[in-house]
Amino acid sequence: MKRLTLPFLIIAILTGVYGFGGFNLWGTEASRVLFLISADLFVVSLFAKFLFRKRAHVAQRIES
Repeated sequence: MKRLTLPFLIIAILTGVYGFGGFNLWGTEASRVLFLISADLFVVSLFAKFLFRKRAHVAQRIES
C-alpha cells in the first residue's frame, strides 16, 4: 500500500479534474465516485507511510 501513494494521487487528480471540471459527459458521475475512492486510498496510504516507517513496527513471528 505504501508503494501506491503516488499512483493514487495521480488518479485522484485526474478523476477530480474530469469529474468536477464542468464536463457534461456520460462518465462524469462514475469519475466523481472514482475520485472519492482514490482520494481515500491516497490518504490511507499516506498514513501507512508515516506510521509504519521503521521495520521494527512490523509484527514479528515467534517460534515456540
